[in-house]
Amino acid sequence: MKISVVGSINMDMTVTAERIPQKGETLLGEQLHYIPGGKGANQAVAMARLGAEVEMFGCVGNDGNGEALIKNLKEQGVITDHIGVIEGTPTGIALITVGDNDNTIVIVAGANGKVDRAYVDSIAEELKKSDMVVLQHEIPIDTVEYVVDFCYKNDIKVVLNPAPACPLKQETIEKITYLTPNEHEAKILFGDMEREELLKKYPEKVFITLGSKGVTTCLKSGEVLIVPARPAKVADTTGAGDTLNGAFSVKISEGAGMEEALRFANVAASLSTEKFGAQGGMPTREEVEKEMEG
Repeated sequence: MKISVVGSINMDMTVTAERIPQKGETLLGEQLHYIPGGKGANQAVAMARLGAEVEMFGCVGNDGNGEALIKNLKEQGVITDHIGVIEGTPTGIALITVGDNDNTIVIVAGANGKVDRAYVDSIAEELKKSDMVVLQHEIPIDTVEYVVDFCYKNDIKVVLNPAPACPLKQETIEKITYLTPNEHEAKILFGDMEREELLKKYPEKVFITLGSKGVTTCLKSGEVLIVPARPAKVADTTGAGDTLNGAFSVKISEGAGMEEALRFANVAASLSTEKFGAQGGMPTREEVEKEMEG
């Protein structure tokens, strides 16, 4: 089973502080780290760590950050043969502040903005080899819709993690196999629709992540399922959502049911918060399975 990710590749500039500053406030930082990131790349690494065959599709700048990020993906076991290297546009950057067991993130898209229809056309034959395509919103939304249409026509499953949140066309939502918003993103996508009503409208298609409370979905039986989060000794929540999406995609691609996939994904996401950095904390298959057995 081959999983392809079409998405963002960023260098994360992460500063740690006692807490996240308030508006207009200046705080002293503790440490500054340059860490490979981007929701697309993070999810690809999460899946590779869990033993999946994963190819990353996206764009970086022809600069030191781009070179380092491609090298990192290769080292993590992700296929990188068709990543675009763009002249005259810098590699994407995420500015992350970590403090008091939480984080804030500001993204400068850079070369991620060049993941356009022309790029997708250039990788179309490779995408057709995919059993599943995983998407996020850190590339142009027009490209996301274009890839969803392509996958729908070619009978390829699509997982869309709609982050950062922005409205989606109803026809795009209908063509997606799995849609994975958090509570904030669900409100932007679906307005003030009550959570249970929303889940029952899209059984085993939409699941909503609830942070420390876990994740919820509606099974095809009509039962609304809440999978509680595994308690964690939190060091850094950055990348926890990406780990969850990656782990879910791996289990679904292997033929697992919705409940089994979400339980596996929840444990993986929880483990990822116990180490620093988005990709650095992502667990291996053995670590997740050992924790589930325990």
